[in-house]
Amino acid sequence: MNMKRGPKIFIFFGTLIVGALFFMALFAPILAGMDPNEMDLKNRLIPPSFTHPFGTDENGSDVFSKIVYGARVSLMVAGSVVFLSASLGLLIGSFAGYKGGWVDLTLMRLIDVVYAFPGFLLALSLVAVLGPSLKNLIIAMSLTGWASFARLVRGEVLYLRQKEYVLSSRALGANPLREIVFHIWPNLFGILFVQATFAMAGVIIAESGLSFLGLGVPATTPSWGALLSSGRKVLFDAPYVSLSAGISIMVLVLGFNLLGDGLRDVFDPRRQLKG
Repeated sequence: MNMKRGPKIFIFFGTLIVGALFFMALFAPILAGMDPNEMDLKNRLIPPSFTHPFGTDENGSDVFSKIVYGARVSLMVAGSVVFLSASLGLLIGSFAGYKGGWVDLTLMRLIDVVYAFPGFLLALSLVAVLGPSLKNLIIAMSLTGWASFARLVRGEVLYLRQKEYVLSSRALGANPLREIVFHIWPNLFGILFVQATFAMAGVIIAESGLSFLGLGVPATTPSWGALLSSGRKVLFDAPYVSLSAGISIMVLVLGFNLLGDGLRDVFDPRRQLKG
């Protein structure tokens, strides 16, 4: 594959997949056509048909409607968690990288403590303590996801603060806040966006895993993880229930990973120098 065309292809297909699922989530009430929580026990475990494209689950609920509304939940949780994690990581990483010394050492040890615990297990523990709800799920996953952003930002700030344009602004009397906001942060948004796309994929998997265990969103809220869990009970009688949820998770994660791979090549300075 031509290296110059590779990133464009990844970005195209990644954007196409993510855009399609975002469109589906945005217009869920129109596309679904049915209430995802509506039960019809007379029509339980119906195979895929024209009326029910993905069949029905053990309660007679339309699986396609659950998939459509589940996309809304996954994207909303992932977007909220990544935004909060990136914002917190940007502030902490910038402060650590710019100040250096004991401030940097202290904050880095705090990040090491967060990294010492597996992210999923830490989020699982927090949700178990706070209780399963959409708000608590977002809070728990944000408190475990900021460390990767902070470490990335800190490393970039250590490098950028020695650049000529930053030293020039400092010599002209710019205060630290102005240096960071107007001279350092604009050069961080590219790598932050790349990191955010990969983080979105990770959050979607983690949210689905927590919902699969019953510690994600409430039971009345359609979720791909919860649908995957309920389909496990009827796996041999109605495999399409679990397959629909599993394929949806795989496709959305693939879309974000393709987008992240393409953007990483575009924002990679070494690749730009080779070009």
